Amino acid sequence: MPAITLPDGSVRQFDAPVTGTEIAAAIGPGLAKAALAMQVDGATKDLATPIAADAAVRFITRKDPEALELIRHDAAHVLAEAVQALFPGTQVTIGPAIENGFYYDFARNEPFTPEDFAAIEAKMREIVARNSRFVRSVMPRDEAIAFFEARGESYKAELIRDLPATEEISLYSQGDWIDLCRGPHMRGTGDVGSAFKLMKVAGAYWRGDHRNAMLSRIYGTAWRDQKELDAYLHQLEEAEKRDHRKIGKEMGLFHLQEEATGSIFWHPKGWKLYRVLEDYMRRRLDATAYQEVRTPQLLDRKLWEASGHWEKFREAMFIARVEDEDEKDRVLALKPMNCPCHVQIFNQGLRSYRELPLRMAEFGSCHRYEPSGALHGIMRVRAFTQDDAHIFCTEEQIAAETVAFVELLSSIYRDLGFAEFRVKFSDRPAKRAGTDAVWDQAEGALKEACRIAGVDYTLNPGEGAFYGPKLEFVLRDAIGRDWQCGTLQVDFVLPERLDAEYVAEDGSRKRPVMLHRAILGSFERFIGILIEQHAGRFPLWLAPVQVVVATIVDEAAPFAREAAAALQAAGLRVELDLRNEKINRKVVDHIDQRVPVLAVVGRREAEERALVLRRLPGREQATLPLAQAAELLAAEATPPDRVVAAG
Repeated sequence: MPAITLPDGSVRQFDAPVTGTEIAAAIGPGLAKAALAMQVDGATKDLATPIAADAAVRFITRKDPEALELIRHDAAHVLAEAVQALFPGTQVTIGPAIENGFYYDFARNEPFTPEDFAAIEAKMREIVARNSRFVRSVMPRDEAIAFFEARGESYKAELIRDLPATEEISLYSQGDWIDLCRGPHMRGTGDVGSAFKLMKVAGAYWRGDHRNAMLSRIYGTAWRDQKELDAYLHQLEEAEKRDHRKIGKEMGLFHLQEEATGSIFWHPKGWKLYRVLEDYMRRRLDATAYQEVRTPQLLDRKLWEASGHWEKFREAMFIARVEDEDEKDRVLALKPMNCPCHVQIFNQGLRSYRELPLRMAEFGSCHRYEPSGALHGIMRVRAFTQDDAHIFCTEEQIAAETVAFVELLSSIYRDLGFAEFRVKFSDRPAKRAGTDAVWDQAEGALKEACRIAGVDYTLNPGEGAFYGPKLEFVLRDAIGRDWQCGTLQVDFVLPERLDAEYVAEDGSRKRPVMLHRAILGSFERFIGILIEQHAGRFPLWLAPVQVVVATIVDEAAPFAREAAAALQAAGLRVELDLRNEKINRKVVDHIDQRVPVLAVVGRREAEERALVLRRLPGREQATLPLAQAAELLAAEATPPDRVVAAG
């Protein structure tokens, strides 16, 4: 006689094992119609799953966030059925729900192309309209292998062979079509709805191994309704317009090439943008008592073994083998992160509790091996610079340092144009260093710090660093995309492994707590985000070129040069455009270059020693004397931290 506890605290008693469908019907016809699946003691299940013992049950309807993953999972099954109906002989392999959509990998002699999408989508809509029920069944392992082999599905048979012996082999049918799947699913194919679209096709190696067969992967997106789908497609259109690779090329900021895969060639304008951001970040750190350091690029593997990074990150490290007089075949690694190096600085000399908290910052150049297929412009690279810092403190100081860090991070994000962010709390991963007691201590300390700092967070289970739990700060950009940038991690492990200690007030030796923290994450990736956030049209203080002085006639060139020099003397980043081109051509060119201000000089302006200031890309303009224009623009171009300081 299971007792079912509902989210409002009410309890329903049943005389025998009961399914979610039956519980929903007992509650009311509205819920029976709306329920797609259920959570039983927090685990998502099909509505047809029988519940034999007391349980807490929550129903998932289309309006709930959890519905999206179900819709996308089921859409992948509908896609697979449609493909096999249209292209007999095609094998299905793996097809998960992913962020914003789903994909399915198919084994076929001839790869799919976007031209196939119209027919596949039409067949998918037929399958949705048919609304076949999803029905779960279980097969013995050998029988399931034989079943799929008889159907010519060798990839499915291989998957089953590789499952743990204890794994239950479950299959789901939708009408006559059947697939290997753990579930859960919604009630039927009709619950997928019509708000889906196939997006692209790509090659993918079976199980991600280049030694295996190349499969044809079809990506799709699926949403709860047409409004959500339209909003997502609009976001993609905006993202394409804002693509940092396209804008970076148009503005002449950087380029990448095969001879330096994953590394960036910064051009003068791009490097100016980089330096403006770096100078801003350095001033913010200086103002909050961080001490900047610089540590080596190459370090002996012994340090990485001691810290635990060798075991965890060895495959992502670039290795150099050298021979010297003292040691043959010495193994060095380009550092993938800075933290063990900062502990080495902390360990020089005997530290006192009076020195804590000690905030140690570095704009550290790091290298990590990323597979070439994972590289993406300047957002995913192999050589990057972290705005890294480590705070050595006592356990009692964790909360105060968290409060100060969140205040600093919030202020910097606002200055850079990001009005909102959310926080995820990532707890212990399966593979980690340190005892459960140490992790309990670290997670408890970070949660208490969040409470004191007023930080609301959502749980991100199992995604902590190998040495400690972390907060992840996720930015929302101008077109609604999320970017995980900042982090704060509480580490009791590394100070122990690398023998860091200080003299406590009572004279005893104690281990410091190490707070790993970053705000931008990496300069390269964050600049890519900034380019897309602002579509290359940076606020005046960030723009690599702030003003272009452009002539209308050749006779104005001497005054244009004088004006440019005066603006530069006022601290502005200025270029001259003395080309023998019509002013309309110059306006268009500098709009394309995302220049914020065009200072136009003709005969009259040269005679009156004035500038016509035009704000690009708009038509707003005003004529001002040179001195007044320089003063106005210099004030507008003052970085936000200096405006606050001046105020």
